[in-house]
Amino acid sequence: MKIVLVSLFLSYFLFLYFFDFVDGDKQGETKLNALQFVIYNNAEATVKLDSTALKKIIQLSTTGTFAYHKQGVSFSVYPNSKRLALGYGQTVIYDGILTNDENGYDVRTGVFTCPVAGTYMFVLDCLSPKPTWIHIVKNKSVVGSVHISTANEGTSWQQLSRTVILKARKGDHVKVVNSGKNGIIQMGRYSGFSGTLLYRRINADKKL
Repeated sequence: MKIVLVSLFLSYFLFLYFFDFVDGDKQGETKLNALQFVIYNNAEATVKLDSTALKKIIQLSTTGTFAYHKQGVSFSVYPNSKRLALGYGQTVIYDGILTNDENGYDVRTGVFTCPVAGTYMFVLDCLSPKPTWIHIVKNKSVVGSVHISTANEGTSWQQLSRTVILKARKGDHVKVVNSGKNGIIQMGRYSGFSGTLLYRRINADKKL
């Protein structure tokens, strides 16, 4: 009975280990070696509930060596101090921070740097007058845009939004850039830029 319980216990933590760690993080080798040490050195022994091996597994499961969880990556920022008047090609810098997990967003430059490779979702919202033409840019490529033409017969100020889901490598840069001659984004929480990691990419070195 004890051996069955220990077997279930080991299976449970093996599941958590490989479910939580699927992307080749540097901690993976350390964890795998630690787990192999416990298993290999007790393969021929009768495992008891109060055994050293089981205690070691419990210790690993409650420390940073084994109890590892995927780091959360997300940010949500907005123009807090003033209405933004933007020139052509200017990067939008949002100085109000709602969330900045893993500190990927740089409030000094307006650039989000992807801390891990994976699939991300980015959302751009802005309350702006016409004409407006603003892009979401990954590295040097435009991946999404919002636009109000001067020919638009709607109200002067309009609420715009664009969502993109894209793959990114660790170190890729994502930002919001004004493409019109005179861009304006209203201050406050009518406008903002947000992003979150949806899931990590296993083959992090694969060319996108």
